[in-house]
Amino acid sequence: MAAPFIRVEGLGKTYVMGEKRLEVLRDLSLEIASGELVALTGPSGSGKSTFLNVLGTLDSPSAGRVYYDGADAFAAGEEALATFRNRNIGFVFQSHHLLPEFTALDNAAMPGLIRRLARADAYARAEEMLAQVGLGDRLHHRPGELSGGEQQRVALARALCLKPRLLLADEPTGNLDPRTAEGIHALIADLNSRLGITAVVVTHNEQLARTLPRRLHLSGGRLERESL
Repeated sequence: MAAPFIRVEGLGKTYVMGEKRLEVLRDLSLEIASGELVALTGPSGSGKSTFLNVLGTLDSPSAGRVYYDGADAFAAGEEALATFRNRNIGFVFQSHHLLPEFTALDNAAMPGLIRRLARADAYARAEEMLAQVGLGDRLHHRPGELSGGEQQRVALARALCLKPRLLLADEPTGNLDPRTAEGIHALIADLNSRLGITAVVVTHNEQLARTLPRRLHLSGGRLERESL
């Protein structure tokens, strides 16, 4: 049996503010196989975003381990961790964080430019990914000229421009109307299938979560239940 792509063991996260301690994640363990599509649900304050930040190595755990391909992600130094994140993980958030003065193509090419790819290569990858998310005819539109759903598609293209192995999406449809939200969830599922990426999608919408093949539910910082 193949080893899991991601293995989380006894994960805990506690924030210390003066004399106060806020325990956000408690003894959380799970495995995610390469190519899986996972929904993560739970009430506000349950630790969903914190878990995603630790999984994406944006924040470090207070206890436990996060393994990628059997290697402890946090055993490396900050520089190595940043390199790992840039090469392997794409992020999408509730707010698309697009640069308003730049076109869809410019925004999608940013990760490639940050990695210092040749400009032509970065833009070729961005154009390919914008076509993958259905925006091949909107390359030169600025965010203000795009709908909310289209802006989030640009954010998806940007996250996947460098073809990372893992997509982490934190409430990617939280600012969208129900019909557009369904479209974005369907697009993520389609990209997961066509590109073979592993994806973890945080959502407060249980109905949309039920459309994904695996569902995790957090409550009080613990993995309360799992549906496959």
